[in-house]
Amino acid sequence: MKLRPGLVLELAVNFLLPWLAYRLALPHLGETGALIASAVPPIAWSLIELVRFRRVDALSVMVVAGIVLSVAAMALGGSPRMLLLRESLVSGAVGVVFLLSLPMRRPLIFYLARATVAREMEGGAARFETLWRERPALVSAMRFITLVWGVGLTGETALRAWMALTWPIERFLVVSPFIGYGIYGALALWTLWYRKTMRSRVEVRVQPGGIAS
Repeated sequence: MKLRPGLVLELAVNFLLPWLAYRLALPHLGETGALIASAVPPIAWSLIELVRFRRVDALSVMVVAGIVLSVAAMALGGSPRMLLLRESLVSGAVGVVFLLSLPMRRPLIFYLARATVAREMEGGAARFETLWRERPALVSAMRFITLVWGVGLTGETALRAWMALTWPIERFLVVSPFIGYGIYGALALWTLWYRKTMRSRVEVRVQPGGIAS
């Protein structure tokens, strides 16, 4: 994936601006108010996308859902164990949504990929829709990626939840970041490798004399 201006803007609105809004609002509104303030940029971006393109931005929806879950988790209590669990709830919820979307006609990753392609090229959304209809291999690959990410994220949450509930807090604080970022990094590297492998298979098939499997 190339870092095109549209993609950079999308990432800034959905990740950088919520963080800035949170940091600026925290001293004045407290943690709950700051979290609510951090949801304003992705909500505004999603509304702009809805007006311009008649579609809801999937990445913005995921970011807002994560913020809502964080606010809800705060309402469960402020015990040290619950605070340790809170950051894992978001990735776990996303993982569950990935898995629940698998039986659907179009899994969650379809909308994320389509939104990205739409920003990378003119008519990208329509092109992606056409590829989805005409290439069963693409559908199978996207569903497999959805499955792997769903299992990975829910597994990461289950592991960190067990650690938060059973380990000493000091040990959890030291080890947990390595677990979380290690799993995210492994999933990202696997996705890049899988995409490269699938692309190589397609190139072999379209070469003169290639044999379709």
